[in-house]
This record gives sequence, structure tokens and C-alpha cells, in this order.
Amino acid sequence: MVHDLVCSWCPIGYKNIKTAIENLNIDVDFQFLPYELNPQMADAGEPIATYFSRQMGWDADRLFSYQRSLVATAAKAGVEIDFSKRTHYYPTRNAHLLMHWAHQFNIQTELNEHLIDTYFKDGEDINDFNVLLNVASKIGLDKQATKKAITSAELSQELNEKVSRVKTLNISSIPAFIVNENTLISGSNSVKYFENALLTMINEPIAV
Repeated sequence: MVHDLVCSWCPIGYKNIKTAIENLNIDVDFQFLPYELNPQMADAGEPIATYFSRQMGWDADRLFSYQRSLVATAAKAGVEIDFSKRTHYYPTRNAHLLMHWAHQFNIQTELNEHLIDTYFKDGEDINDFNVLLNVASKIGLDKQATKKAITSAELSQELNEKVSRVKTLNISSIPAFIVNENTLISGSNSVKYFENALLTMINEPIAV
């Protein structure tokens, strides 16, 4: 899955494809690739209202209507978004570093779900190292070792290599799902859509 950790539609797509996988009872090696929507954003982040006004020219009424619809769509997928707490967008490189670090322990999925709650439900700053280290400790990672890793030049370079890989895929929007390394499914589609797409791939004849 190619995603960003502040992208509103990414957890919706994630939950829906995971439900589809469970419904089909298939084994999947689920991994994550980074896509930073706002790599130049200041560390303090930006109020969501300001961001939409600056980027899209939206007024408060239009933003409220969008957020109300988004919250309802997310709820159907099992994602809680609380805009009374989630007031800002934040840069996500630090969170992606933690996701990359978690890969070697095979706990990316668990970490992703904790980060979804931390940001979308609780509104915490997932660019803040203390917030990230608290999340890491909840899934069994040692805080000191994790801090050393995600602030290291080595891990940063490894993440840069993943970012470069994503750029070669020519993905223009997220979430995006790469299946069997050669099939791209874009968007936060419905559970049924994902089920049909996965079944089509499962039933495709193998080329010999």
C-alpha cells in the first residue's frame, strides 16, 4: 500500500481492502510504501482550515460539508475521524521513518492502525518524536532503540530509497495498492470493489 499518514482517504481504503481480504479468506503479505503529501510543510504543521483555504479556496461552510461527508464515509469503513481534535495537517517523514523501522519486526500493520487512531481520532501531532515513541512502545518497540533508529542517517537513507522507488511507479494519487508487484488499484474503493478486483486476479490463468 502506498500511503501518507495524514491522508484522510488512506485509512478508509486500508480498512476496506483489509475487510475484503478477510472476507475472501486469503493470505496476504501486506506492506507499506511512503508517499509524502506535504514534504515541505513546517514542523508545526498547518491548520486544516487554513490549508484548504490556501490550496483550494474553500470557505468554512464548504470545508464543514466536506468533513461531515468524510466522517460518515470513514465511519462506514470503521475509521473514526474527530475534527474537534484533528485540527492540523503535519509533515509525515518522521512517521514514515517509524513505519519503515517497524517493517523489520513485521508489525507495520499494527503500527499503522495505532497511528490512524493517534492522528485521526485523537488529533495528536504524528510529526512529534515523543508521540511516535509512545505509539512505538504500545506495540512493543523499545523507546531508546527506536529513537536511535529513526534519527539515524542510515534509516533516513533507506527511507529515501523507498521514496525513490515510489516515484518510479508514477502514482499520482493515494491510497494506491500494488498487488503481486504488477497490478495497481487506486483509490479508497468499497469493500465489494476490492473483493471483485482481488478475485479477478486470483482467478486469472497463470501464463506459462
